[in-house]
Amino acid sequence: MIDKILIANRGEIALRIIRACRELGIETVAVYSTADKNSLHAQIADRSVCIGGARSTDSYLNTRAILAACEITGAQAIHPGFGFLSESSRLVRLCNRCAIKWIGPNADAMEAMGDKANAKATMIKAGVPVVMGSDGIVEDIDDAKKIAADIGYPVLIKASAGGGGRGIRRADNEDELESAMTAAKQEALRFFGNDEVYIEKFIVDPRHIEIQILADEYGNVIHLGERDCSCQRRHQKVLEESPSPIMTPELREKMGEAAVKAAKACGYTNAGTVEFLVDKDRNFYFMEMNARIQVEHPVTEMAADIDLVKQQILIASGLPLEIKQSDVRLSGHVIECRINAEDPKNNFRPSPGRIESIHTPGGFGVRIDTAAYQGYEIPQYYDNMIAKLIVKGKDREEAITKMRVALGEMLIEGVQTNIDYQLNLLRDPDFQSGNFDIGFLDRKDFS
Repeated sequence: MIDKILIANRGEIALRIIRACRELGIETVAVYSTADKNSLHAQIADRSVCIGGARSTDSYLNTRAILAACEITGAQAIHPGFGFLSESSRLVRLCNRCAIKWIGPNADAMEAMGDKANAKATMIKAGVPVVMGSDGIVEDIDDAKKIAADIGYPVLIKASAGGGGRGIRRADNEDELESAMTAAKQEALRFFGNDEVYIEKFIVDPRHIEIQILADEYGNVIHLGERDCSCQRRHQKVLEESPSPIMTPELREKMGEAAVKAAKACGYTNAGTVEFLVDKDRNFYFMEMNARIQVEHPVTEMAADIDLVKQQILIASGLPLEIKQSDVRLSGHVIECRINAEDPKNNFRPSPGRIESIHTPGGFGVRIDTAAYQGYEIPQYYDNMIAKLIVKGKDREEAITKMRVALGEMLIEGVQTNIDYQLNLLRDPDFQSGNFDIGFLDRKDFS
């Protein structure tokens, strides 16, 4: 077993990893920026190291500082959490050179899935359904026009190295194609340092369904059911749930088998998520694979009663999966709401600042993942998520009711939040009936 892990992240996910490590008897090293010197993860880890200034590029994206922190503390492994360097194959290769274990997939698998155009080709070869589109990178507007005409409008221009909803533009006709392609390439270059794009047929009003997988180093791969992430605003997830309101046992089995095929096709190990689009006829298409733990992993943890972070550490320690596919039992209905420091009434403007007071809900079937506390100063430099509120009920109706009660009990003063927005969403008749898709929140005003 690994006995000391450095956590190359911050906030609630850093706390989540620290707790899993402590339950396994593993020492933890937290890294933090100057803006996070009073953060909870830096205070409760066994050891903490400041790795740079407030900006991410000076700290949480500073590979040299992170590797140096491993060296001075004797950490044997790095857990990257999500975001920041969690999908950096370069850092994985550096870890290999330094004999530091990376708690995640190997660099080859990460690169195969990180380049969206290559990932699509890999999925086609593995027999996983994909959306029609370009065979690879689209070099110029003339190629783009030909491809779009062949597959039919509307189309999406997508960053090959993208993620998190960045570098994506829609074109409904040829007149819009060039400007959409230019905008997608510019955003891709700005966020990922790579302006390569590819084209896909736009699936009208799909659901966004993702399948959680676990894969060990001995070729064993299992899936843990689905999460419905269709409630998203401008490609950013707001609320996730499991099971999906559109799911059937047959569809779950087919999508689960496809996710396992996807993982095996690229030699994937550790925890990962295969994301699909599902159309109105329940046809599903591979979208991308996230080579890391997801923000919404607690949904699966509560539905399957499996600690995903512990499983990540055990797999990275070289242990085979003790869970077989036949052991996986999903129960109840789970909903997660992301509580953000933002002002929905003012175009969701971020609301950094000091939390004057905070009260979090509790009770049977209620979980809160947060690093916030009274007096905590939310920095302006990072993601504005304050907490993840997760509930589990015996069915969807009870889970919705439980979440409404929990949100009503959650009090945060000093900054603006989206709590009322989430409550309005939960009261919506279309949401309650399961009648929504990935464009739902962009069409309705819940502010």
